[in-house]
Amino acid sequence: MQTNEFEKRVYTPQFSAPVSAAVKRLAWSMGKPMTKAIESLVLALPAIVDPAKICLSCQDMSDCKACIFCRPITAEDKTALLAAL
Repeated sequence: MQTNEFEKRVYTPQFSAPVSAAVKRLAWSMGKPMTKAIESLVLALPAIVDPAKICLSCQDMSDCKACIFCRPITAEDKTALLAAL
């Protein structure tokens, strides 16, 4: 199994107790482990926030092709991403 570049740079963020509890509850509602729930939420962000705003403020231009914010979001993409939540 080959890992991609993002999997090599994984770190564990420290959440406050209320945020950790919220993530746990979100994960339960999604029927996923917390790590997979967070991943699903992050992958859905381009359907919720303006990807152009993210690109304009980005400070890491090393691999734009792999960035989830560096592509147009179609209506079908948005529906599918939001349905996954």
